[in-house]
Amino acid sequence: MNKNSLLTPAPKIDSANENRVFPSNPNADFWSLAVLTLAVIALAFSPILTKFGEIELTPTSTIFNRLWIASIMLSGWQLLKNPSELNSILEVEVKCDRQEQSLLLLASLSATASAVLWAMSLVHTSIASSTVIRSLTPLFISTGAWLILGQRFDRQFTVGMTLAIVGGMIIGWDDFQLGADRSIGDGIALLSAALHGINLLIIGYLRERGCSTERVLWWRCGGGALLIFPAAYLTNTELLPNSVQSWLAVIALAVVCQTLGQGLLIHSLRQFSSSFVGIFTLLKPLITSLLAWGIFAENIGLTSGMAVILIMTGIYLAKTSDSA
Repeated sequence: MNKNSLLTPAPKIDSANENRVFPSNPNADFWSLAVLTLAVIALAFSPILTKFGEIELTPTSTIFNRLWIASIMLSGWQLLKNPSELNSILEVEVKCDRQEQSLLLLASLSATASAVLWAMSLVHTSIASSTVIRSLTPLFISTGAWLILGQRFDRQFTVGMTLAIVGGMIIGWDDFQLGADRSIGDGIALLSAALHGINLLIIGYLRERGCSTERVLWWRCGGGALLIFPAAYLTNTELLPNSVQSWLAVIALAVVCQTLGQGLLIHSLRQFSSSFVGIFTLLKPLITSLLAWGIFAENIGLTSGMAVILIMTGIYLAKTSDSA
């Protein structure tokens, strides 16, 4: 169930099982899952929009434009909403110690590197193959939570995670290539999955300590844009889009995927463990396949139907376990 929040009233504990925490609002769990689902739907557009952006731009410049546009949007929104909140995000607060600042920087670095590597993998391998390898992210998250944070997982959560990962891999299995021509892209995608897992672990830890969604997201976008700018400027001849299609692609990436999708995902890490969020995001390749079916008329075979059953079963088992 949902994790105990530091900023909300004490939750009610079921006397029959003291390890299971229930929110005071009976609808809170439903809305938390709804928010996480919306985040996954928004993030599912990322592969398609990135492919459109890479028609003209390189992976590095595509991610750079995605981040700086999102940073401006976040800053503008905060200025319109409440200028003092923007100051609290940007300034070095007394309560924000050096450890938190270091973790915010590390989260931004790992997320940016993961996004760039994933965009690079789409150049060297297919979307389906990259999606299959990206499905291994929950393994890195759970391993890190076990080794670093000392988190323990019950058998039900482990079985659910395994089923969901297998389902995520089945979605792109028909197009999964292990040949030498795809090995570079597959290796890049695997490294991207590991860095993505590190990012979710760090953000989950920061959210548990009370770090706001706005602060984490701004560091992610603004810090990421600053980190990637030198590489984008020095290695790419085209830093900014030249066509309307490319501008629309990177703007949509910034609005839908970065601001909305990542923002809701960071918010969900306040309610759920990073391990469960990693498992739930395995729905993303399924949604991406449906989008590809609707946009590019790609066929969805029987294996995709089997994958749906495995993923949904795995998510249900993981969600109803004490380890979620």
